[in-house]
Amino acid sequence: MITALLLVLQLGTPPVYDRVILGGRAMDPASNLDAVRNIGLSGGRIAVITTEAIRGRDTIDARGLVVAPGFIDLHAHGQTPETYRFYALDGVTTALELELGTSDVPAWYRERNAGERINYGVSIGHIKVRMTVMHDSGTRMPVSDGAYRAASPSQIAEIATLVETGLREGAVDIGAGFPYTPAATREELLAVFRVAAKEKTPIHVHIRPGVAGLKEVLALANETHAPLHVVHVNSVGLAETPALLELIAAARGRGQDVTTEAYPYDAGMTEIQSATIQDVYRNAPDERLAELEWPRTGERLNRESFERYTRSGGPLVIHTNTEQMVALAITSPLTIIASDAYWQDGTGHPRTTGTFARVLGRYVRKARANVGAQHAAPLPTDGLTLMEAIRKMTLMPAQRLEARVPAMRQKGRLRVGADADITIFDPATVLDRSTYREPSLAPVGMQHVIVNGVSVVANGQALDSPAGVAPGKAIRAPR
Repeated sequence: MITALLLVLQLGTPPVYDRVILGGRAMDPASNLDAVRNIGLSGGRIAVITTEAIRGRDTIDARGLVVAPGFIDLHAHGQTPETYRFYALDGVTTALELELGTSDVPAWYRERNAGERINYGVSIGHIKVRMTVMHDSGTRMPVSDGAYRAASPSQIAEIATLVETGLREGAVDIGAGFPYTPAATREELLAVFRVAAKEKTPIHVHIRPGVAGLKEVLALANETHAPLHVVHVNSVGLAETPALLELIAAARGRGQDVTTEAYPYDAGMTEIQSATIQDVYRNAPDERLAELEWPRTGERLNRESFERYTRSGGPLVIHTNTEQMVALAITSPLTIIASDAYWQDGTGHPRTTGTFARVLGRYVRKARANVGAQHAAPLPTDGLTLMEAIRKMTLMPAQRLEARVPAMRQKGRLRVGADADITIFDPATVLDRSTYREPSLAPVGMQHVIVNGVSVVANGQALDSPAGVAPGKAIRAPR
């Protein structure tokens, strides 16, 4: 007995972790680990990944489930407690507003100082800064001088200065949307791109439509040597999506720092009063206006309803794409998965609640099950492997940001020392349920979501408490 006691004291007692995840299929795109493992979490980080038995103060039985790094969404417009809850139910542990952004970085982060359900962050947005400088009367999007008035040289200088200030205040990067600011001259855009190049930060751009729009932004990035990220290539590309992907691949082959993203839906959504809608549809015939759907009623618009809803304002669905182009974009090795989540006053796009589950259910499980099946109607591609899909949701977005935001090096990976942001899902059942008429429906199959070691979703249900579940942390660049 004495010998046994001395041996225990010498070897030490086995550690008891804050939480253990047992028997899950651990999938890490950084190391290509794909095997059954037990995982121990301590202090908000991954402490051990092992085949050995481990103990914890709390246990998750993950047998039959995939254990992956938490999903990172680079393009999430809704940044409220309501939408953070939606995102968590879709497996997202970090949601970033990097296209529209903000004009006041410190104030944006102060609003979330008490903590949120998931990790959060924002860009300094050219759209928002331009609205401030040009004294635009809009709230969410520019509707007057911010969209339609050319900036003077002194105003361009002020815009560039405010963008640079936002970066120095810790903004994740720069956001821009050319169709929302049609009066912005090339000189103004060059000034913003020069700031991106100087600060070595990516600029996330909603380009003008099609090949011409991509060539414009590639030229700006090439001239200034700014890192470039093209948002929702499927939405800006439509039928030209294959050509856009080829241009991006060619630019990368020449050494240009350019990346892109896609979301898995064939209809978009934006504010009806924005320039990107008004400039296209203001004088359109009824046949063209029928592309637009008012989501609160499901009606397709005509001249009378378009003018009526333009006066009141609000989001609308834009039916202009095809499943073939969406599938091509989603399965391209170039694309990151990003939702472009949109939620406003209780109405939004189903991508807000279903993007990641939809990719896993439709473009991984269902697409690959259809391949070779007799009489099946497969997607235009063979779909993604599960590891490829996870890579697009975790490692690729983390890598896009980590040069500017070193904290991202600890996200998007399932490895010892990484942040304990973890998504656990059932690969056999995971699927989106939300629709354009019922956009708030949560997906199925997302069983557990852990943010910085704390559960925010357990057994498929969002965890709520009177005090709120708020383990999320601010994602910021060093100041």
